[in-house]
This record gives sequence, structure tokens and C-alpha cells, in this order.
Amino acid sequence: MFAEARLTNLIANLLALLAVLSIVVGAVVWTIRRPYFSISRIELAPAAGSTLQYVTPLNLQTALAGQVRGNFFLMDLDAARRRIEAAPWVRHAVVRRVWPATLQVRIEEQQPLAYWNENQMINTWGEAFTANQGELPDDLDLPQLNGPVNSERLVVQRYAEIARWFAPLGLSVREATLTPRYAWEVTLSDDVRLTLGRDPAADVADPHGRSGALPFAARIERFVQAWPELTRRLGGRMIASADLRYPNGFAITLSPETSASSRSTRP
Repeated sequence: MFAEARLTNLIANLLALLAVLSIVVGAVVWTIRRPYFSISRIELAPAAGSTLQYVTPLNLQTALAGQVRGNFFLMDLDAARRRIEAAPWVRHAVVRRVWPATLQVRIEEQQPLAYWNENQMINTWGEAFTANQGELPDDLDLPQLNGPVNSERLVVQRYAEIARWFAPLGLSVREATLTPRYAWEVTLSDDVRLTLGRDPAADVADPHGRSGALPFAARIERFVQAWPELTRRLGGRMIASADLRYPNGFAITLSPETSASSRSTRP
């Protein structure tokens, strides 16, 4: 009888404890769901060492939609981060709570390097993204890069290589295209069109183009080294295009000679 009484008391105590815990949990849940624990402010800041040019608090409110007034304790920060990173001009976001009612968001913006294909841009990390190109500064002159799907990094790498080769000549790359057959076509800032042929890196497993780069660079180097002597011999005639696919040289096509240029080159 004594043992049964102890067991009964133990069960009763446990039930009482569970009841108290249920009341406490219920009170806590009820309390944290009150309106005064709603997030009322978004604090926007750039990632360390950067500035914000395109992302605004309004962009974030639009991205978060109904979550902006969400509960301070219950908001899913990972879900909020994913929604923010899906917004235009946002490359990466870090989201955290700041007591008592603030959502702090640190943004790493997209840094546009070039236009990409039809209606996208490509950033300085070689990643394609979509944003309103009308928001770009009027004085920002971006090249046009084109290529197949998933070729962004290779295109950016080759663009940088070509730009470095022609920079000493005072020329830049206006457009660079990697065709579906992985052949290169380039237009320089003086409207000269270059046909570079197939990229050796497209025939290997490495998608970033590290293998086979020497033949590609050698073709450009040969043309660049010949450029000063070539322009001297042309006596002011403009080059319309150059085909660099030949193993031992290149072929050029001259622009049509106008009457004005004809007069200027006469002795």
C-alpha cells in the first residue's frame, strides 16, 4: 500500500509539472506573438569594404513582402536571405535580428562587368544576373559579351586576356562572342572585327579554360606585335576585319577607301 501511494504521488506530481510547463510554454508563445514583437524596421548596410548603388530599402521591402512586419522571434532568417538574394542587384546577403524590432541586412551588390547575351549582365565574378539595365549610370560604357549557357567564366577570362593584349595599343574590346561551336569573334573599339577560331579549352573537360590557352594567346600576340608595322604600311587605310585562324599568319580586309581618305594619302 505504501509503495502504491508513493507511485500515485509521483504520477500526480509529474502531471502537475507537465501542466505547469504547458501553461508556461503557452504563455511564452502567446507573449512572443504579440504585435509589439513585430519587426518594424529594416536596417540596410553594404558588405564590408563596399558601397550600395542600386539596392534600396524599398527593394528589400518588395523582396520580403509580408515578412517585413513578421515576428522578431519567429521570422525564418534563411528564407528571408534567399528572398533578398533573389532580388535584382543583390549577389549575397547576410540577415540578422537586432533587438528589439530591427532586421539588419548587409548586402553585397552585383558589380556589372558587361552585358551578357540578350537581356542579362555578367558580374566581375563571372556570374550572369538579371537586373534593370536602365539603372546603370549614363557614363558607364560596358562591353557586350555573348556565349552559350554555362560559358560565363570562360568568356570573362578570354575577354580579360584579349583586353590586356590590346590595351597597349589604346584599344579596348567592344564585343566578344563565343559561338555555339566555341569559336571566338571579337569587335574592338575601332570597329575592327577579329575572327579567332575555335578555343582549345572548349575541347577539354576543364570548363574554366585553363588548358589550351597558349595557342589562343599566341594568335592574338602575333597580331598585336604586327599591328604597329601593319598600320604604318597601310598609310592611313583602316582595317575592317582580321582572320587570325591561319597557322603562320593572318589575313586582313581593308575598309572601303573613301574619296576623303584617298586624297589624304596622295603625295
